[in-house]
Amino acid sequence: MGHHARRPLTAHDNAATPDRPTRPESEPNMTDTTDTADTTTDLSAHWTVRLAELAARHSVPGASLGILHRGELVAEAAVGLANTEAGIGATTDTLFQIGSISKVWTTTVAMSLVDEGLLELDAPLVSVLPELRLADEELTQRVTVRHLMTHTSGIDGDLFTDTGRGDDCLEKFAALLAETAPNHPLGATMSYCNAGFTLLGRVLEVVTGVQWDRLMRERLYSPLGLTHTVTLPEDVLRFRAAIGHLGDPPAQAPRWGLMRSAGPAGLICSTPREVLKFARLHRDNGVTEDGTRILSAESVAAMQTPQVELPDPYVLAHSWGLGWFLDTWDGHRVHGHDGGTIGQSAFLRVLPEADLAICLLTNGGDTGSLYRDVFAEIARDLAGVTMRPGIEPAAGPVAVDPADYVGVYERLSSRLEIVERDGGLVMCDRITGPLAELVDETEREYELRPVEPGLFVVRRPGLKTWFPVVFYALADGTRYIHHGARATPKVG
Repeated sequence: MGHHARRPLTAHDNAATPDRPTRPESEPNMTDTTDTADTTTDLSAHWTVRLAELAARHSVPGASLGILHRGELVAEAAVGLANTEAGIGATTDTLFQIGSISKVWTTTVAMSLVDEGLLELDAPLVSVLPELRLADEELTQRVTVRHLMTHTSGIDGDLFTDTGRGDDCLEKFAALLAETAPNHPLGATMSYCNAGFTLLGRVLEVVTGVQWDRLMRERLYSPLGLTHTVTLPEDVLRFRAAIGHLGDPPAQAPRWGLMRSAGPAGLICSTPREVLKFARLHRDNGVTEDGTRILSAESVAAMQTPQVELPDPYVLAHSWGLGWFLDTWDGHRVHGHDGGTIGQSAFLRVLPEADLAICLLTNGGDTGSLYRDVFAEIARDLAGVTMRPGIEPAAGPVAVDPADYVGVYERLSSRLEIVERDGGLVMCDRITGPLAELVDETEREYELRPVEPGLFVVRRPGLKTWFPVVFYALADGTRYIHHGARATPKVG
């Protein structure tokens, strides 16, 4: 999902695309029509039963799953309810919000423009947007497309101001960034940045002269033959669609979606089948099933090449490429992305050496635990790969000096106060600003359980997964917390 359980749109080896593995003669011929159909039917039936069991275990109202193996869609399954109040069942054609997986789609279109010479990764944005004004002059003059794609710009990413439904919403949003204080110096660290992808969407509009929603249709959805992938609510209404659910037990969210300006960062709605068609585009080095080239093989490889290491490599990935995050499971490279909107969570992982891609779309409950159970089982059964284990508190005592951590850490939309209490540390987490209007709770407290000095974990109510809280310093000595994939500076 998003990289913070309550935050919308959120919040780890060289990842150049290898040649796809050659199928040993002893393996079944997955391109044989009869064998493929039988295998797909069997796997789909298995996963319909298994997904229902696991979704019930983790209180997930509705879920839809797709598995792409050796270039073929080998299983689809959908279970539960897309909308609990209306009693609408989830099907494999139900549209879910894929959230921040959209960022990889936006990056793909941007890289196609790089291929065409219309955009440069390392040219200052002001060369395309001369009117751009950011919080300080250095940031304004030096920030590049690469900074946006890798979440290293320093622009605070959690600006969720609604700039309206008009086609000028991205232009209006970009103008707001002049008043948005950065949360770290340019290139100094990685901090998940939704606002940066909205700004990237605006760059694409200016370069092409085409509004972002239409540009995505023209550059991706249509060439890929996607019929159930859209962004605008009036287009979603043509289909059966899921709504998010919040709380424990999950109840229908009070609103369906985010503001239109969040589009390039996370407003695509789709199905696992069509998300996996997108993943297959990258598997096939930028060429669609009908032979249309959308992206160069060099750009496909560049997107999967590490650009920045994560201060918190324990949940998502150890590094970020261009759009994709990059991880390693059991010695196998993995790239992917998660998405989280208002009560909806999405997960995409690709294991290139195993020629395996998995997509899971959900609408509430303990989605992180469901993801781990489902993906671990599929990776083991189809690829013989063991998923990287989740982080846990230390089994024994850890020597911790509270004075090293106590204080206030703050940025746009988030205030974290670390206090000493009853011999331990507690994190008081408060969501502020426009983001506070989009979440079910704005204040929570968590006990910080030590793993090692500088590394703690917290567990949120109703969830089984532990989430890291990393304390670290930038090169200039400024103290930071990295949590939910975001960097928050110490201010007091």
